[in-house]
Amino acid sequence: MLNGWGAGSWGVLDGVGKMAPGAGDLTKVEHARLEKATAEQRPLGIVELTITMTVQQNKPLNSQNVADALQKFNLKKTAVQKALDALADSGQISFKEYGKQKIYIARQDQFDIPNAEELEEMKKANSKLQEELADQKKAISEVESEVRGLQSNLTLEEIKSEEIKLQSEVQEMEEKLNKLRNGVILVKPEDKKVIEDSFAEKVNQWRKRKRMFKELWDNITENSPKDQKEFKEELGLEYDEDVDVNLQSYIDMLASLNKRRKISR
Repeated sequence: MLNGWGAGSWGVLDGVGKMAPGAGDLTKVEHARLEKATAEQRPLGIVELTITMTVQQNKPLNSQNVADALQKFNLKKTAVQKALDALADSGQISFKEYGKQKIYIARQDQFDIPNAEELEEMKKANSKLQEELADQKKAISEVESEVRGLQSNLTLEEIKSEEIKLQSEVQEMEEKLNKLRNGVILVKPEDKKVIEDSFAEKVNQWRKRKRMFKELWDNITENSPKDQKEFKEELGLEYDEDVDVNLQSYIDMLASLNKRRKISR
């Protein structure tokens, strides 16, 4: 018994009459539509729920598909199967058998099938809606980008807090500057001399040890067949230059210090 089941409806079945993957799955939108359509019919019973869901889906379904879709109503598969058979026997839905399995679908003669002209109009309307959707997505993307930009900026509270912090730092630096302008000595002469003497001693020791190492290294590597760079890496040695330190810059600072000392005497 086909009852108006058109040939085009078989497109979701595979070659052996089983449901193609996903054919009986309900989307979120379909779930919402089914729940809305059946909200007032729940007291009527399983038959009414089953035919409502079948019409809403309007695609080939087996009893398991229908039972899964109606599980929120606590309906057993056996009861759903009986309801489907009763609807098929009464001619309210169509079915076709594939071995032991029955496939059900709503009667197609109850639906308004658009003609070629109407389909073309629907395609044009769909194309227009797709364009509008693309424009809306673009507008949303631009707004989201602007929001992200605004979120990366400081809030008014954060700006005020930063301003207070910077004003405090400026005031502190101005106080130090005023002391220097007024000739206030921030470092005692004796403390300054201790620091300068310590600096001079360390630079002289550095220069002396660097010279001693060079003489020793030259003697060791003079007749060595090994590459000096590889030998140095093998021993784990590092030159000042390897760690971006320049002794000459400190020697120049020491010379400048000694020159100032002579002038101040």
